[in-house]
Amino acid sequence: MTEFSMPMLAYLAAVAAGSGVLGGILAGLLGVGGGIVIVPALYFALSAFGLAEGNAMQVAVGTSLATIVFTSLSSAGGHYRRGAIDMALLRLWAPSILIGVFLGAGIGGFASGTALVAVFAAVAALVAVDMLFRTPSEPGTPRSFSRPVWASLGVVAGAISAMMGIGGGTVCVPLLNFLGYDIRKAVGTSAAIGFVIGVPGTLVYAATGWGSDGLPPFSLGYVNLVGVALIVPLSMAFARVGVRLAHSIPRSALRLAFGVFLGLTALRMFLDLLR
Repeated sequence: MTEFSMPMLAYLAAVAAGSGVLGGILAGLLGVGGGIVIVPALYFALSAFGLAEGNAMQVAVGTSLATIVFTSLSSAGGHYRRGAIDMALLRLWAPSILIGVFLGAGIGGFASGTALVAVFAAVAALVAVDMLFRTPSEPGTPRSFSRPVWASLGVVAGAISAMMGIGGGTVCVPLLNFLGYDIRKAVGTSAAIGFVIGVPGTLVYAATGWGSDGLPPFSLGYVNLVGVALIVPLSMAFARVGVRLAHSIPRSALRLAFGVFLGLTALRMFLDLLR
C-alpha cells in the first residue's frame, strides 16, 4: 500500500465527493453512469500524489465501475418510471455487452496506464465531435441491425466501456440516437446498460489488481472502497436531479451538454498524455 498523509486523504475525499455529485447529475441527465467525471477526477488526484501511472488509472477505472453499479440503478429506475427504457432492446443487447465487459476489463486490468488514458481520451473526443456537430434526424421509427451486428456492436461497446470505467452511455447514447431512437429513450436505456457493465467490470478489476503493490489504502484490488463509499450516496442522490433535468430540457440541449463535457474531458486527458 502507498503511504498517504491525512491532508492527502482529505483531498482525495473531497475530490471523490465532488465527482460523486457531478457524476450523479450526469448519470441521470446523460445516461453515462458518472464515470466520465469520476475516472479523470480520481486519476488526476491519485497521480498528483505520486501513485504510479498504471495504478492511478486502473484504480480510477475500477472504482468508477463499482460506483456505476449503484448509480445506474438509481438513474435507470427514474427513467423506467417515465417510460424511457426500451426493454426489448435491453434484452437483445445485454448478453453481448456482458461478453465485451469481461474482455475489456481483463485487458484494462493488465494494460499500461498510458494505454488506458489514450483509449479514454480518444473515444471521448470522437463522441464529443459527433454529438456537437452531427445534426440528428427527427425521431421516427428507429432503424435497426440484424442480431449478429447488434451482438458485435455490443461486444465493442462493452469492451470500450469497461476499459474506460464508464457506464456505457458514452458509446450507446450516440449510437442509439444515430439509429433514430429519441435521445431520452437512448439515455434511459443506456442508464440500464450501465448496471450490466458495472457489476462484472468491478469484479474483474478487483481480481486483476489483487495483491498489487502501490495501491491506496482500503483498496480491494483496483477498487478503492473509501472512494466507493463517498461517491455512491452522493451520485445516487444527485442522479435523480439529472433525471428531472433530462425530461425538462430540449433534446438539443442534451446533446450539447453531452458533447461539451466529453470534449473538455478528452482535452484534459490528451494534455496529460503530452506531458
